[in-house]
Amino acid sequence: MAKAHNSSSKPRAKQNHRAKLKPQDATQGLQIVHPRAAGIDVGNEEHWVAVAPDLDPHPVQSFGCFTRDLREMAEWLVRCGIETVAMQSTGVYWIGLYDVLSEHGIRVFVVNARDTKNLPGRKTDIQECQWVQRLHAYGLLRNSFRPEEEILVMRTYWRQRQQHIADSSRCIQHMQKALTQMNVQLANVVSDISGETGLAILKAIVGGERDPQALARLRDPRLKASEVTVARSLEGNWRPELVFVLSQELDSYEGYQHKIAECDEQLQQHYRTLQEKADPGQLAPVRRDKRARGNVPGGFDLRKELYRASGVDLTGIDGINVLTAQTVIAEVGCDMSRFSTEAHFVSFLDLSPRNKISGGKIVGREKRKASNRAGLALRLAAGTLLKSETYLGAQYRRLRTRLGAPKARKAMANKMARLIYRMLKHGEAYVDRGQEYYEQKYRQQQFRMLTRKASELGFQLVQSA
Repeated sequence: MAKAHNSSSKPRAKQNHRAKLKPQDATQGLQIVHPRAAGIDVGNEEHWVAVAPDLDPHPVQSFGCFTRDLREMAEWLVRCGIETVAMQSTGVYWIGLYDVLSEHGIRVFVVNARDTKNLPGRKTDIQECQWVQRLHAYGLLRNSFRPEEEILVMRTYWRQRQQHIADSSRCIQHMQKALTQMNVQLANVVSDISGETGLAILKAIVGGERDPQALARLRDPRLKASEVTVARSLEGNWRPELVFVLSQELDSYEGYQHKIAECDEQLQQHYRTLQEKADPGQLAPVRRDKRARGNVPGGFDLRKELYRASGVDLTGIDGINVLTAQTVIAEVGCDMSRFSTEAHFVSFLDLSPRNKISGGKIVGREKRKASNRAGLALRLAAGTLLKSETYLGAQYRRLRTRLGAPKARKAMANKMARLIYRMLKHGEAYVDRGQEYYEQKYRQQQFRMLTRKASELGFQLVQSA
């Protein structure tokens, strides 16, 4: 009998232990976090709004998309005593609504649609706004990041400039295609047909010049290819329809270059309105490998403006040039207090691993296409560390050998993001300790690991002289 009693007492004790882990509230009911909350289902032609049933006899109403309709919606929410509103980030339709509600003193939560998609039952616009209102009232929705107004203005200019650069690149590809179809092999002797030599020859071709010798004399003296070689590459069939395509694409390219210059002018004027956090005169001279290349604004010194507005020189981090630094600042701003930790900042940039953990073990990894522009810029910057003789360069090469190029780029972009977070939050400058310091540190780490392994196996590791 004693044995039977002892055997049955063990599971009972285990059950009592599990009972202690349960919450004190047996009903496990949710508490209202936002008592005066509203939910909005954003659409193109109309917006459905839901409030708590005790705030209005008609708790669900529909409003149009015109500015007058949005103001009527805001006034109705104010009369109902609404303090906070949650809505999904549907396209760009929510932006105008966000501005109108903010003007009326209502705090707006822009939430991810993935957090509200599990709507029970058949989905309709009326049910959607009520479901969003209910989730928001219980505090189950997270607000998306939205930078301050001055950063939003900068981001608009910078994104428009990047779009013009992408469009001008497509024009270059179309010009190259037209030249290849005419068997004009200019790209084989000129590295960039949008350079001085390439544009001079293209303008002459569009203007009616067909003599290869006359076209070759337009080459820049610094071009490595000789005039004879350039003349041979310019012998083609000169089909009229392809010359017409070349003419149109050249006009489009020049138009985009003019628009890029206008964006640079607007960006420079906006930088003058920002608060000065550091004196650009104290900025260290640019390193040789950090000189401006590519599509850097030519009307002003972007590096100095970034230093004046942020207070730190992000280009001091190896692999980050002035374009990458500008992209990061334009997307997230300089105020790192918006992010609770550096891990939160890295996760926002889509640079943290998305592991699925069950039972303390990783059972899978969520693969999702990265869409954050700042994170993508840091990934590209990490790839330039392959031949860098620096601390970050040595670390990237080791990770690339062990993990492969894609994972190594993401890991180094994660490292760069943490450095940027610390620099912007604490105002400290980045100091590179060099490749030799990293290799020495890595050897010491390996020696400690091997010593521990040898000790576990009953051996003693002795370092040779």
